[in-house]
Amino acid sequence: MPIYEYRCAGCGFQNEYLQRMSDAPLTDCPECGKPSLRKMVTAAGFQLKGSGWYATDFKNNGAKPRKDADKPAEGAKKEESKTESKPDTSCGTGACPACS
Repeated sequence: MPIYEYRCAGCGFQNEYLQRMSDAPLTDCPECGKPSLRKMVTAAGFQLKGSGWYATDFKNNGAKPRKDADKPAEGAKKEESKTESKPDTSCGTGACPACS
């Protein structure tokens, strides 16, 4: 149920009330008894913080997260391949050209 804020135009009394959306607006002021209570337009009373649905689903404007974010950049891959030029000796049998 939403919380609505009311202010009396006659005496200035102001308070918040928990009401259903289908309930009729309040009109009688509990302080002065006059029918001058008016509903105010106020900001929402909550904030979205932390790593919830907003941070994970909507913060990047619909951009999908990169799958290769953990991998090094392409320039780093090229440097590694130049320094490592050892043949593959994984079979160990000596039958393939890499082992002989």
